[in-house]
Amino acid sequence: MSLLQQPSWRIIDQSSHGYQFDALQSFAMDDTLCASVGKGESVATARTWVHHDTIVLGIQDTKLPHLQDGVRLLESLGYRVIVRNSGGLAVVLDEGVLNISLIFPESEKGIDINRGYDTMLALIQRMFKGYQVEIVAKEIVGSYCPGSYDLSVNGKKFAGISQRRLRNGVAVQIYLGVTGSGSERAEVIRRFYETALKGEETKFIYPSIKPETMASLAELVDKDLTMQKVMLQLLQTLKNESQHIFASQLTEQEMILFEQNYARVLERNRKAIEM
Repeated sequence: MSLLQQPSWRIIDQSSHGYQFDALQSFAMDDTLCASVGKGESVATARTWVHHDTIVLGIQDTKLPHLQDGVRLLESLGYRVIVRNSGGLAVVLDEGVLNISLIFPESEKGIDINRGYDTMLALIQRMFKGYQVEIVAKEIVGSYCPGSYDLSVNGKKFAGISQRRLRNGVAVQIYLGVTGSGSERAEVIRRFYETALKGEETKFIYPSIKPETMASLAELVDKDLTMQKVMLQLLQTLKNESQHIFASQLTEQEMILFEQNYARVLERNRKAIEM
């Protein structure tokens, strides 16, 4: 059975929180939901979130030889720079990028890593099936944060998927470039690596970014696409897969855990950037 088919889906929509909503809060939020879904205190949860003008680095990016120069460049372009607690490399978040987290209990028999990725792929394919486009999962060389579950249309990447496992919960996370220019976002990351590497050889091979390999869904699928339309498609798709969907915020208990997680995420981020 598909993991999308749940008796109930809890929906936490944080896609319109605006500039005050910090991406580090999102990581603390998913950690909190992993714990409550993992303990059976919450049903499977879908959370949507948007962050403005933020570059999220992976742990590997903190080992760049001239990281601070790269960070200064990004800040000069108006971006806030943070480090995430899951795998992968640098990505751009802005008001045209919708993030979706699907949080499942690990007790679902055998959520191996590919099953988590395949579930998110299936969700996105179902959301956009009305557009008659083929959404493919394979690594797009030249994109930022490349991986075998890059999602693309006609060879241009519009999304990437990551996973986090914690306290018997699994969070499968995707960033969807909905509107705006995918190649302009990629150019920002290309300049970051150029500045943070300065041509030096490193043990880890950082991606050589080709901005033309990336695009947004509005560029690939439908120029009239908006965040609101995509949100509606998401809710409709989850509704089709379950008997019940309901909107929710954090419970009192979850709020307490969130505050603890957020303090920890802030501290870890401070140390990672200082590395």
